[in-house]
Amino acid sequence: MEDSLGVRIDLRSDAVHVEGPEEAIARVRRIFQDFEALRRQGIHPHNGELNGMLRLVVADPATTLRSLVDAGKQRSAGVKRTVQPRSINQRKYVEAIEQNDMVFGVGPAGTGKTYLAVAMAVSAINAKKVSRIVLVRPAVEAGERLGFLPGTLQEKVDPYLRPLYDALYDLLEPEKVEKMLEKNVIEVAPLAFMRGRTLNDAFIIMDEAQNTTVEQMKMFLTRMGNNSKAVITGDITQIDLPNPRKSGLLDAINILDGVEGIHFCHFEDSDVVRHALVQRIVRAYESARPQQQELPLSLDEGIQPPPQEREARAGVQPQLPAKPQ
Repeated sequence: MEDSLGVRIDLRSDAVHVEGPEEAIARVRRIFQDFEALRRQGIHPHNGELNGMLRLVVADPATTLRSLVDAGKQRSAGVKRTVQPRSINQRKYVEAIEQNDMVFGVGPAGTGKTYLAVAMAVSAINAKKVSRIVLVRPAVEAGERLGFLPGTLQEKVDPYLRPLYDALYDLLEPEKVEKMLEKNVIEVAPLAFMRGRTLNDAFIIMDEAQNTTVEQMKMFLTRMGNNSKAVITGDITQIDLPNPRKSGLLDAINILDGVEGIHFCHFEDSDVVRHALVQRIVRAYESARPQQQELPLSLDEGIQPPPQEREARAGVQPQLPAKPQ
């Protein structure tokens, strides 16, 4: 509050003294009044959550602590913890999901793209807005050859969908998650087996979308049926495809920009809500990238081929040992 509103807050034994411009002091007073009102209602936001809420309040004069908590309550119906955006971009993302049928969340790791999407899906199913949740993720690390992994189809795909499961277990009781998976209310659908399907009355989440090919992305986007929502999340700086330029997410960003009903939300390193180190790591990689591009590794500096191969490339026939008589 001191840094953003330009005030000085001094904690005394019997009071809180605030110095600064009159308008800023009025906003600080309102924040303390809201906090006290919430405390009396038995609402005690933990430190990370409160920090995120204060960032939103000081950035927007029209936003209050109470309005944020009320909005969080509405979205958290039937969820064991309050779902609260912690930055302006996260708030825009949550509002975009509420208002649009297809939303792309693009940004670095740890910005809450997947977690908030799962939270909104759980909220939608609890409010009976949809009848099922469909979780989709490309299994790029196995080259989509899921048959090489042991176990049933579910067991083959589970390792790739673990982040989505983690969010589900964080928001719902484990027994409820297991029951919903058993009844197919929550469905795990590998991208490799999505072709030909129509997903009606569903909240569809595609995670790690940067690892889809252009063809896969087009196929996935055309699966939407009636009364369905789709949220596509990805980080274009962490593409695991052999040819990063062929990423379906990059292609979709270029082609679908401006299409009515589709909203793009871009996150920045300041939106990172994991450990404070994650934000610094993301910034360090971002600042190092231009230098890496300026210093390409030349072929001459790479690994030298064996002598016989070098001679063959130069047109010299290698000397073979004489044939025994």
